[in-house]
Amino acid sequence: MDDRESLDRSSAEVAPSMPVPDSNVGYHTTEGALESERVQHAPPNAPGNESPEVVAVLRSDIGINTLLTRLKQSVASAREFAAFLKKRSSLEEEHAQGMKKLCKGSHESSRRPDNRQGGYAQHYNEVIGIHDRLTDNGIQFALSLHQMQEDLHDLALNIERGRKQWKQTGLSAEKRVQDSESLMEKAKAKYDSLAEDYDRARTGDKQSGRVFGLKGPKSAAQHEEDLNRKMQAADSDYASKVQIAQTQRQELVVTQRPQAVRAILDLIHECDSGLTLQLQKFANLNEKLFLSNGLCVSPLNGHNNEQTQRSLRDVVYQIDNAQDLNHYIASFATRVAQQPTEIKYHPHPLVAPAHHPALIQPRSPADPAVPSNLPDELLHHPHTTNAQVPGSSQEQYPSPGYVPPQNASEQHSQGSPRQHTFPANGEPTPTQQSSHTQLSSPLYPQSSMLAPSQNSDLTHPELPPLRPVFGVSLDDLLKRDGSAIPLVVYQCLQAVDLFGLDVEGIYRLSGSAMHVSKLQAIFDNDSSQVDFRNPETFYHDVNSVAGLLKQFFRDLPDPLLTHEHFQSFIEAARIEDDVTRRDSLHAIVNSLPDPNYATLRALTLHLQRVQEHSAANRMNAGNLAICFGPTLMGTGHNIADAGWQVKAVETILHNTYQIFDDD
Repeated sequence: MDDRESLDRSSAEVAPSMPVPDSNVGYHTTEGALESERVQHAPPNAPGNESPEVVAVLRSDIGINTLLTRLKQSVASAREFAAFLKKRSSLEEEHAQGMKKLCKGSHESSRRPDNRQGGYAQHYNEVIGIHDRLTDNGIQFALSLHQMQEDLHDLALNIERGRKQWKQTGLSAEKRVQDSESLMEKAKAKYDSLAEDYDRARTGDKQSGRVFGLKGPKSAAQHEEDLNRKMQAADSDYASKVQIAQTQRQELVVTQRPQAVRAILDLIHECDSGLTLQLQKFANLNEKLFLSNGLCVSPLNGHNNEQTQRSLRDVVYQIDNAQDLNHYIASFATRVAQQPTEIKYHPHPLVAPAHHPALIQPRSPADPAVPSNLPDELLHHPHTTNAQVPGSSQEQYPSPGYVPPQNASEQHSQGSPRQHTFPANGEPTPTQQSSHTQLSSPLYPQSSMLAPSQNSDLTHPELPPLRPVFGVSLDDLLKRDGSAIPLVVYQCLQAVDLFGLDVEGIYRLSGSAMHVSKLQAIFDNDSSQVDFRNPETFYHDVNSVAGLLKQFFRDLPDPLLTHEHFQSFIEAARIEDDVTRRDSLHAIVNSLPDPNYATLRALTLHLQRVQEHSAANRMNAGNLAICFGPTLMGTGHNIADAGWQVKAVETILHNTYQIFDDD
């Protein structure tokens, strides 16, 4: 009889009587409402609704290992969500504390006298108060998340301890059964071997040969009897091993395995339920946080459709800037002094007779603007001219940037040639002015201090272009005037060197368009008669001179750096190495036509002097390059090359004395 088959049959008879795990095992909580809700929302595959496949796996030898692996996954998920809650709690607490600190600082700052007060301050503090309440909600949310994280962490630790305990208990029982079955198999193999030897000895099989014992050879009968005795002992041992294996397997199947499976299932349900519960709390807390924040920002209406607190939108929209301004200004009403008396000139009796006549400048007796009752000595005062009558429209004062000569004789000796060519209407001739210098100086400067608007040569913007300069190529100007540097360039550079090196924003700030237009008309009429050493000639407006110079370069038919060499300048500007870029630009500059080279050299040396005064005029090489890049290289090219135009001009300005000699 095969005892192994009897053991299998007995196991099969016991297996159907294995108790099914309790379907009510789950995560027990003291909160009855939450427990009832959990039971009502139990999933379809909750304990007690296992499919036949699940039951088969749980009753098999791999049931405990399968559940232990699943329990390990549940613990890992619980720990992962606990780590998420910890990080989220830390972020929320950090954000809330930062907001709390910000609200406190803003509230304190709003009370300072250098900030707006009144209605705005009240509304602003109310806005800060709303943010403070939002911060309280965030702090409470962070504390709740921290508590959830601790609970979930403790749950994971307890489940992990239970898993290790039942892993040792369940797997030990499985190991004992496997060991007993292994011993049973060995006993059966020994028993079968002895039974075969006994059968051969009993049937007279001589293949085994003679058998020797301790006292010599054994007879066949003795050998048969000896084998029979061993076979009976092996049979008894085998039967006992089978009995032990049956007992242990029956205990495993009936008691130990169901107990371990039930305990591990309880741990799985407890861990999963705890994790689900914390997820539900997390969802509820988020809803509560957002709802609370929403109610802080926009409260609901009360029973009588009245709001107990104003919403953030209402607070902000009720700020009245005009009313706050009026209240602020009205608060200073008590500080307003009495209306001051009318300001009048009260000359001292000792001083008034000496100075008062000099303040009245006579006109011709025929001028209706002059009172007829003025004394004759005032109408024929030898120190006055027609331009010095205070009521006259020709009364002018010196420009603040112009320093007048020491006396009238110096002024006329250093006067520009332009004044002798185009005398002003009513201006005294040089002979008359020299006679005036023998007298004492008048209260105001003579006609040399008059603004250019009184000179006839500057009050005619429609002068005929007898010798045009603007819009004429440099080659044509060289052939006509015999100068490699056009006179307009020379005069403008000279004026800026004398009067504009310390003017802030020179070449960047635009001058008067009317002045530029008049000066352009004068140069187009006859540039040889212009002398910019006298600032009256350019209206004491050096920015207009700078604008006139840039206008001349813009009006050139071919730019100063020529269309022919434009692409070469752009390619050279793209070179990253400073020395190589400088040498490439040097070679291109040397290849320019003679008038272009001479004009560029004069302009570059002049701009070098300008940037040497950058501490005063704020125009360094970069700023000058921005002003002159498109001007010298021409417009109408690809807009993407504008930056490289500036780079090329800036490199030339940085290396002025390496590219041009300073003589």
